[in-house]
Amino acid sequence: MWIITVYSKGNNISMFEFNSEEEAREVFNNVLGCKILSEVIYFNDQVV
Repeated sequence: MWIITVYSKGNNISMFEFNSEEEAREVFNNVLGCKILSEVIYFNDQVV
């Protein structure tokens, strides 16, 4: 799972969740503001 966290004016924080890295990176390039792209890896996830 991939998460984009966006910090914008007025101390607003928005988070967007994506299943694929490609989709997340596409949106990441178009989002304005201070942003962080993170991959969430769960302990129970199978290694592919």
